[in-house]
Amino acid sequence: MIRDLLLGLRLAVGGGRISGQALLRLVMTTIGVALVVAILLPAASIGGMVSERDAREAANTEVLEPRPGVDPLYSYSWFTELDAKYLGTTVVAASGPTSPVPPGIDRIPAPGELFVSPAVAELLAGPQGDSLRARVPGTVVGEIGKPGLIDASDLRLYLGSTVDRLSRTEDVSQVSGFGGPGEGFQLDAVTALLLAPIVVALLLPLLIFVTTASRMGAAQRERRLAALRLLGVDARQVRRIAAAESLLGAVAGLVVGGVLFAVLRPLIGNLDLFGTRFFPEDFVPSWQLVLAIALVVPGLAVGAAIFGLRRTIVEPLGVVRQSRPIRRRMWWRWTIAGLGALLMGLTLFAGERDNSDTIGIALSVGSALLLIGVAVLLPWAVEKVVRGLRGGTPALQFAVRRLQMDGGTASRVVSGLVVVLAGTIMIQTLMVSVGADQDDKFWHPAEAQAAQVWTEPAHADEVRQRLTGAPGLTGVHEVWQTNLRQPGESSRGTWVEIGDCAALRTRAELPSCEDGDVFAVGISADSPRPRSLPTGEQQFTRYVDGEPEPGPMWTVPAQIRQVPGDRSSPGAEGNLLVTTGALGSVRPPADSVTFSLAGPGDGNAVVDRASIALSPLAWDVSVRTVVQSEAASQHIDQRTGTFRAALMAASGFVLSVAALSLLMLSIEQIVERRRPLAALSASGVPLSVLARGSLWQNAIPVLIGVALAIAAGLGLTVPTLRYAGLPFQLDVGLIATMAGAAVLAVLITTALTWPLLRQVTRLDGLRAE
Repeated sequence: MIRDLLLGLRLAVGGGRISGQALLRLVMTTIGVALVVAILLPAASIGGMVSERDAREAANTEVLEPRPGVDPLYSYSWFTELDAKYLGTTVVAASGPTSPVPPGIDRIPAPGELFVSPAVAELLAGPQGDSLRARVPGTVVGEIGKPGLIDASDLRLYLGSTVDRLSRTEDVSQVSGFGGPGEGFQLDAVTALLLAPIVVALLLPLLIFVTTASRMGAAQRERRLAALRLLGVDARQVRRIAAAESLLGAVAGLVVGGVLFAVLRPLIGNLDLFGTRFFPEDFVPSWQLVLAIALVVPGLAVGAAIFGLRRTIVEPLGVVRQSRPIRRRMWWRWTIAGLGALLMGLTLFAGERDNSDTIGIALSVGSALLLIGVAVLLPWAVEKVVRGLRGGTPALQFAVRRLQMDGGTASRVVSGLVVVLAGTIMIQTLMVSVGADQDDKFWHPAEAQAAQVWTEPAHADEVRQRLTGAPGLTGVHEVWQTNLRQPGESSRGTWVEIGDCAALRTRAELPSCEDGDVFAVGISADSPRPRSLPTGEQQFTRYVDGEPEPGPMWTVPAQIRQVPGDRSSPGAEGNLLVTTGALGSVRPPADSVTFSLAGPGDGNAVVDRASIALSPLAWDVSVRTVVQSEAASQHIDQRTGTFRAALMAASGFVLSVAALSLLMLSIEQIVERRRPLAALSASGVPLSVLARGSLWQNAIPVLIGVALAIAAGLGLTVPTLRYAGLPFQLDVGLIATMAGAAVLAVLITTALTWPLLRQVTRLDGLRAE
């Protein structure tokens, strides 16, 4: 057996003299396996990456239970917003020499000192550095190391303070240590829904490319095997030799793919996926998965070569093929497609956005099975179509007859292209619908508000004083928030916002307003989220550390004016807006106070001015930008546009691989049929007719596949959008572009085979030794 494998390896390289076809087959097999390995290795590293990330997250978990001999570390979490980015600042103060040090820093920062993550250091060094310094006062004394970060893109800061200052802050924690149990690797349904079709659309064409490359030069290899049979090699040895020939390219592909992964891995840290960057060193595949890849991928290449000999009998005097076409077994093909359609159809019985993991898994598995089902059903569809074709030009008749005799091989190659098209249509349409769903969902008042300041009632007077008359701040409006519920009720009841008419107009579009009015924002039986209005006597309640603190009673007015929920600012839907005159002598306790600010310049400039005016209060206030509809839409479009561009680049790459598989198939067929083609040319058939015949032979499966891909892509998209509650937005330009790319691939493939077709149709092709 070993001798047979060694002989196959020698024959694969020509024994010192390698033929052009053998070299091309070796190179193509190597490239195909390398690409598959280069994709599978990062995929196999996801589990390790998530585990490392989970371990760091667990190591940063605060332990609040007191520990003997440990002085508690006072800790308070404070979030700052900067241009749609949220920076998490942890304010810390050591109560003694044994206070625990947070992971990632070598000491507890002194009052006024800052430790920042590398991502925050980049912001400080960039054009937004001045805005960030205005919002987070302090002196940077060091960077947070990897143990103190979850992801490489973490916007995290540690700010030093004093125990006396923090002890007067609500919700402060006394930390006795860091570290807790991790959750391990968990794949949620939404991620699986996005990943399943992408993985199938990327990997399946590459696997088809590997199998196509493994079968290149089949005619030359079979003649060589027949010569070996004449020397006394039996049929089993022939298969082992053929397997060894493909094994060389597979092993070379493994090595090249591993090197490619090692070279590209440092670049992973530069990828920004929806604002998240990863640590490249965390992408380390487990040895079990590496072993599986090292066995399965070469096994696929070797198996394709052996499988190609299933209908071939290698005899000492030549090669005999079973010419009678074998009836296709359709049960397993329809089973895959039917199961995928069944899973997708079952989701139609689920409610929109019910966040069910079962439905998400059904969508992800169903979409993957349907993509695979489209690929395995394409050969059957091509056979059905060409079987009924009659007549036409000589070139069309040549192509149709060839496809009638053997259309399965071309269809298998084109199926990779079909999967790419269907998967791309699904994901891109989903992204377009997500962007369309966000349009016109943001409302902002007529007097545009640029910033908001949130604080607790205890600091409201000081905030009001510092904001009033501050340079560059106009239109300061104050709204108090509290809760209203039935006495003794356990639920939180209805959120209430209290202010004058000018302040309430910053929260919703009020048709008219007088002191004493009460408005319900999106609270009615006809609203998308039906709720009942509070009536009768209700009790104001505030919450301190999560516990209710009952306040005075208030009789809700009988006349409550309705305001549509879509004509309110984010967070106001479902609330009661109450003018101060409607309360009479009742003075409800407030949970929080919000100041809406306006001023010249953009939101960031107003936030900077407010942050400077309120800097003595530090984390006792939260200053944030009011997101306007245009800015929000631009931000969403930027995120989805980045994802769509990355997906289009990946789709274009895989489409190129599918086109290369089609090119290899065309070259292989021309080489195998060189004598019939030469005979046709000698009989007077023009070369242009043979070239158009080759074009039709590639175009017919591609056109059928494009139609099938569009139908499958839209069929996959509709249930997904319905479940997600998103509008159906069809990107006709995208479909036309992808279909045009497929047609262009056929034209380029035919043009590249023209010189070879011209060469084999010479009269020299009729000569035989």
